[in-house]
Formats: sequence, structure tokens, C-alpha cells
Amino acid sequence: MRKLLLVVAVCLSVHVFAQKITPNKKAIIQSVDNQASKLTNISDQIWAHAEIAFQETESSKLLADYAEANGFKVERGVAEIPTAFVATYGSGSPVIGILGEFDALPGISQKAVPHKEALEPGKAGHGCGHNLYGTASLGAAVAIKELMAQGKLKGTVKFFGTPAEEKFFGKLWMARAGLFDDLDVCMDWHPSAETKAAVQSTLALVDFTVEFYGQTAHASADPWNGKSASDALELYTTGINYYREHIKPTVRIHYHIQDGGQVVNVVPDYSRLWVRVRDTKREGMNEVYERVKKMAEGAAILADVDYKISLVSGIYEILVNRAGGELIQKNLELLGPIKYTEEETAYAKKIQEATGKKQVGLYSKVEPLEETQENPGGGSTDVGDVSWIVPVVRMDGGTAPIDAPWHSWAVVACGGMSIGHKGMVQTSKTLAMTMVDLFEDPKKVEAVKTEFKERKGDHVYKGLIPPGPPPIGKQ
Repeated sequence: MRKLLLVVAVCLSVHVFAQKITPNKKAIIQSVDNQASKLTNISDQIWAHAEIAFQETESSKLLADYAEANGFKVERGVAEIPTAFVATYGSGSPVIGILGEFDALPGISQKAVPHKEALEPGKAGHGCGHNLYGTASLGAAVAIKELMAQGKLKGTVKFFGTPAEEKFFGKLWMARAGLFDDLDVCMDWHPSAETKAAVQSTLALVDFTVEFYGQTAHASADPWNGKSASDALELYTTGINYYREHIKPTVRIHYHIQDGGQVVNVVPDYSRLWVRVRDTKREGMNEVYERVKKMAEGAAILADVDYKISLVSGIYEILVNRAGGELIQKNLELLGPIKYTEEETAYAKKIQEATGKKQVGLYSKVEPLEETQENPGGGSTDVGDVSWIVPVVRMDGGTAPIDAPWHSWAVVACGGMSIGHKGMVQTSKTLAMTMVDLFEDPKKVEAVKTEFKERKGDHVYKGLIPPGPPPIGKQ
């Protein structure tokens, strides 16, 4: 009798679960499955091209062409960026956008093998999975478009091809051009070791360069006639490093020396470094930014040289939206976890072994919705700026092994094979199913927008980029 009751309970549970997937969501799942081979092919081509910031010509074209072939109206070269584009389908409200990135990182080229082996030594690689990112988002947009074409959904869907996230933050110029202003809600995701609703913020960030100008002289015959720009650079970085003891634990400061002099026997008259300051809130970031700018002046005085500070760009922290996160969560639970093969698990464990991590494989659970932390760690993204213009609903998609180092060969190795492909397809379905919720129910849109307004308060968004066009062609 107990066994019979158990069987009945399981059957009822399966029946109730099946009933939760509405006809439109079933159509979404089928659409993404139908697209899966094409999406995989596009993703793999972008993975192989591995184009860096503002140079993503082939990657952008692949995505824009696919959108156009599926009936979207595509506007290319928006915001003065040749590789940025917007693909639109439908009319009227709600207007729901979805973000898609496709740039790679320099110097981490990698074959799709579980040990470090460059595909093209010295070339770029997708160490953050952006080949999967833009492709999954576009697959979701196409699935929504198909329902609109059938008259089952009403409104407008927009896919944003957003370049240069890894360096110059292309969305800042797109935001300045007003491209996100007409959206009701915007969808977003990022590759991860887990598949989950993203309800944590990120770090605000500012990028700037510091240049020192001195006087050359023979380093041995008459060094007293020289004014060393390299001395100023070293004094400046020393000041930054002493300052680290006196900043809050939430702050991060990085720098990259781009030019410290050319030869050993000349007192260098020029030096340059790229500096980055982060904090969990823009207000805290700005305080540190102002302090380290003053340090550059001090270093110049000490070395008796001139200096120049140039703003590159800066980004906001993510404005979290839990109402949207709850919608993502429900659809993740409907789909269930990604199922990996023994071969995929073994592949992941080999990567973990090669990078000195515990060999625990891949994360496939669907956990409960997380609590939002006040001061999360992690990185930064120009999605933060979009989230202060329009409510952004976000998720993470599992595309790499647990604890694999990001921005490294280990992530590139998964982005070009089935582990990455499975995460891409699962994410595409989840995003599109959540968009169905928003298109079908104005109350859900209003809940997302209400939370956005409450969290934003009276803050007026102001992008932190210098006047003029994007830095196309600069490194």
C-alpha cells in the first residue's frame, strides 16, 4: 500500500510539474532546441575568431546576420561603434531588451582540450565565455520573435549586440546614445560555474591613465641632466601600494605599466600606466579615485616631472532586481538542472587537476534563490550602467567547472565544447521563458519596474566617460 501511495504521489508530482510549463513556454523550449545546432555553430565560430574590444568584426556580423535572417530589423554601427548593433522585432509595449556580448580577452588562446595548449600562441581567447553569451541571448530573442509572429505574444523585443565589455565598456557609449531609454525591462546573463538567478551586485569601477613627462639624458655620463619619468612611475605605484593598508576591504586597485622606458642607458622622459579603482558603491569608488589622482601629482613633484591624467571610462555597480530574479528562479526550477555525461565530468575534473583545484566536476543543482548581499565581491561589468537606466533581470549560466579560474585558458577550453554548449542552450531557454512571463503579464513587468524605482531612488544616471567618440583602434 505504501509503495502504491508513493507511485501515485510521484505521478501527481510529475503531472503538476508538467502542467506548470505553459504552451508558450513549451514552444520556447522547442524553438531553442530547434536552433541549438545553429547556435552552437555561431558560438564556435565566435570562439575561434576570438576578437578583442572594438575589433569584433566577424563575431558581430555572425550575430547580426542571424538576427536579420530571422526577421529582425537590424541597425548596425550604432553609437559610433562599428561592431555594435540593435536588432528589433514587433511593435508596441512592453519593450523588452536582451544584452549580448561577444568580445574576447588578449593572450589566452586555447584549444578545446582539458590542459593548457594554445590554439594560436599569443592570440586572444574567450576566457569569460562571451562567445556563448551573445549567442544564447540572441537564441532567446529569436524564440520570442517566433511567438510574436504567431500572434501569441504582443510587444517589442530588442537584442543589443554590445562590444568591448572586457576593456573599454561599449555599453557606456550605447547608453549615452539613448539606446536603452525606451525599454521596460532588459534581460542579461553571464557564463559561470553555476546556473542560477543573479541577485548580487557587482563593483563600480573607474579606469584612467597616468602619463609622466621628463627629460632624457645619458644614464651614466650625465644622469643629473635627466628627469626620470620612470622614477615618477615607481614613486606613484609605491604610493598606491602603501595606500592599500588604509582603504576599506571592499576596495580594489589595479594598475598595468604600459611604458616604463625603452632602454637601460637612457633616463626615460616618458612613462605611462593604466589604473583601475573599484568599490561596491560608486560613492566609495569616487573617494579613492580622487585620492589616487592626487598621488600622481605628488609623484610628479618628487621626480620633478610633468604629468597628465586621462579618464578612460567608468561603470556603475549592478542595481539588483529581485522581482526579476524570482521569475528566473521559477523557470530554472521548471527546466531542472543541466545533465552532464561522464565524459564531460571527466573533462571538467582534468581542468580542475591542471589548475590545482579539487576534482569535483560540474555544478548541476538548482539552488533556492540567494539572499542579496550588501557588499558582494567579484568583478565589474558595464551592464551596471544599463541597470541604472532600466530594470535588468539577470542570471548566471553554468558553462565551466567549479572553481576554474576565469579569464584563463580553463574557461576557453570549455567554451568551445559541449560543457559550454549545454550551458548556453539552458540559459537561452531560461531567459526566453522569463521573457514570456513578462510579455504575458503586465503585473510582472510593473513589479520589476517598481522595485527598480525604489532601489534607484532619486539618483540621476550619469555615465562616466570622456566626451567624444569611443576609443576605436586604441589599446
